[in-house]
Amino acid sequence: MIDLKTQRIVVTGGAGFLGGFVTTALKARGCTNVFIPLVEDYDLVEHENVKRMYDDFRPNLVIHLAAVVGGIGANREHPGEFFFKNMAMGLFLMEEARLRKINKFVALGTICAYPKFTPVPFREEDLWNGYPEETNAPYGLAKKMMLVQGQAYRQEYGFNSIFLLPVNLYGPRDNFNPASSHVIPALIKKCIEARDARAPEIVVWGTGNASREFLYVADAAEAIVLAAENYDGPEPVNIGAGFEIQIKDLVPLIAKLTGFTGKIVWDSTKPDGQPRRMLDTSRAENFFGFKAKVGFEEGLRETIAWYEQHRDHPAGAS
Repeated sequence: MIDLKTQRIVVTGGAGFLGGFVTTALKARGCTNVFIPLVEDYDLVEHENVKRMYDDFRPNLVIHLAAVVGGIGANREHPGEFFFKNMAMGLFLMEEARLRKINKFVALGTICAYPKFTPVPFREEDLWNGYPEETNAPYGLAKKMMLVQGQAYRQEYGFNSIFLLPVNLYGPRDNFNPASSHVIPALIKKCIEARDARAPEIVVWGTGNASREFLYVADAAEAIVLAAENYDGPEPVNIGAGFEIQIKDLVPLIAKLTGFTGKIVWDSTKPDGQPRRMLDTSRAENFFGFKAKVGFEEGLRETIAWYEQHRDHPAGAS
């Protein structure tokens, strides 16, 4: 176990959606040396910038959350960019951490790393049993290479790196930009705009048959900090809530909670993405005592309330 209060901690992506909650969770534990490299100052895709960041902050623990990420549409439009930038960040950050002999590297992967037809619930042992869903495979594989790198570095150099696989996150301060947002913020925005415009219907991508699991962002942050404190093993660990909901049930639920009463039209010419997603979360509970606390409807209400309050301020709802 690491006493986080004694560490100089860099949180890449610390100014982002999940990162803000992780830094809050660290500070709640009494951590005073938490550093956030902003992309404007340190574009971590470039090796020289990674070296400069390490020189400036001198961390002995790194929590790597930064990612170039988006929904199905963004993944289809930018597969090369998503692959290269995510691969480069992980590669350079972990190599420099090894060379500088830092105490621990916490790498955040993605559920997109799992094979397209993984049996539900997804078990960590299934990670290599097939190719990921095509639309987000380049992103998913780029992130999964941090697992390979971390395990190889542990074997050869005794480097302490752990790899966490979070499910789809949602919550206040999420990304509501329709060009790059994920399903829950995209649906909240769509339903509220349609409600306010008194639109008779909304159009939703896909058939609605796909299922997803969602984890409230504050729960995810708690899981990451618990793992940073208590877990030092080579095995990947799922971070999730342990339930799934079909998109055809999710959309009416968000419509109800936002007050949209119009018709829901499914555009089946658009892709569903991976058919089903739900994680086996027993490792996280067994290895470092994490269990999700926030109920799904409660979390959705919090997210909707935040968006309603901030949507007129572009900086808050970007």
